[in-house]
Amino acid sequence: MQQVKTKQKQTMAEKLNTLRAGVLGSNDGILTVVGVLFSVAIATTNQFTIFVAGLSDLLACAFSMASGEYASVSSQRDAESAAVRAEEHLLKVDLAGEITAVQKYYVDRGITPATARAIAKELIQKKPLETMVNVKNDIQLGHYMNPWNAAFSSLFSAALGGILPLAAMTLLPTNIEWPGTICAVIISVAITGFLSAKLGNGLVKTAIIRNIIIGILTMIIHYTVGKLMNQF
Repeated sequence: MQQVKTKQKQTMAEKLNTLRAGVLGSNDGILTVVGVLFSVAIATTNQFTIFVAGLSDLLACAFSMASGEYASVSSQRDAESAAVRAEEHLLKVDLAGEITAVQKYYVDRGITPATARAIAKELIQKKPLETMVNVKNDIQLGHYMNPWNAAFSSLFSAALGGILPLAAMTLLPTNIEWPGTICAVIISVAITGFLSAKLGNGLVKTAIIRNIIIGILTMIIHYTVGKLMNQF
C-alpha cells in the first residue's frame, strides 16, 4: 500500500492551524515590541535609539516565533507520519485486529455490532489505510500539518503585529507618542483577541477583554521596570 502523493487541497484543520500560528505570532509581536519600546523610551527620548531597539526586537520576535512554530508543527507532522507507518504495518500483520478496531469505533457511536462489523469490513476492503488512520488517529491520509505554512504565517504576523506600536512610538509627535502607543496596543490586542476567539469558537467578548488586560499589564510592567532601571 502506498500513500497518495498527488497534491490535495488543504483541509479546514490545516487552514486553521496556519491561521492560529498567525494570530499567536501577531499577539506576541505586539506585546514583545511594546515591552521593549516602553523600557527604552523611559531611558531615552532619542527617537532613533527607540526605533532601532524596537525594530531589532520586532525582527528577533518574528524569527523566534517562526522557528518555534516550525519546530512544533514539524514534531506534530513526524508523529502523524509515524502513526501512518504503524497502521500500514498493522494492516499487513493484524488485519483482523484492525477490523475489530473499526468495528469498536462504530459501536461506540451507537451502531449495532453486526452492522458495525459489516461497515468495518467494507471500509477496510475499499480504503484500508485511510480508514485506519482516520479511525484510530483522527488523521486524514495525505493531509499533514505543514510546518512551513505555520512558520511563515507566524513570521509575517509577528512582524505586522509589532509595526503598529513601533510606528506610534517613533512617528507620532512627542506630546502624544505615549497615549498614541497605548491606544495602538489596545486596538491591536483587541483585534487579535477577536480573531483568536473566532478561530477557536470561543467567547469573543471574553477574549478581547483578556487580551486588553494582558496588554495593559505588559505596558505597566515594562514602564515600571524602565522607571526603576533609569534611577540607577
